Amino acid sequence: MTDAAPDPLKTPSPDWAQGLAAAMARAGVSPDAISAGSVVFAVLGLVLFIAAGFAEGLSRGAHLIGAGVCIQLRLLCNLLDGMVAVEHGKGGTSGPIWNELPDRIADALFLVGAGYCAAASGMVFAAPLGWAAAVLAVLSAYVRELGRGQGFPADFSGPMAKPHRMAALTAACLVATFEPLWGWRGEALMVGLFAIVLGAIWTVARRTRTLAARLAKG
Repeated sequence: MTDAAPDPLKTPSPDWAQGLAAAMARAGVSPDAISAGSVVFAVLGLVLFIAAGFAEGLSRGAHLIGAGVCIQLRLLCNLLDGMVAVEHGKGGTSGPIWNELPDRIADALFLVGAGYCAAASGMVFAAPLGWAAAVLAVLSAYVRELGRGQGFPADFSGPMAKPHRMAALTAACLVATFEPLWGWRGEALMVGLFAIVLGAIWTVARRTRTLAARLAKG
């Protein structure tokens, strides 16, 4: 028996998301274009993170909130591209590439951006921590796809699968917005990245264990 998590696309989507996906499909928006949009939001998030690292006062808070909004818009793109492709039959032959590659790029941009933001705020080890989080995010996806390559269902288990990583980073952005109230500057992002790294290590180990168990069963 394994503890692999199910495919998110096979779980019911909110009515508002279904309506938005239907509207985009009617408008002729391709799922590949929606996937590309997630990278656009990630680039904007990276810029906002770096700007926040050098900003002060309300400007810093606004940049951090903007970065958090970009994270959520990236996740919205991830939800809609699959719905438009699967539920509305708009997927193309290059769909598998657009489904995975933009996600890896977006993960790295957000996590590395958060690391450099905290580093610019005075957190010495924050930049390497951001890079470590980015590498582990890619590694967790690699283990999932390795299992699929062996013919097994995709394993989306956590505790730091993509939605969990982005939720943790968004929460860190929100807390960091109010850091000046208790004399912090960068610590919230540092704590968030540290939690993501620890959770991602656990996720990689869990998915690897599940894959090994599946292979042992043949």
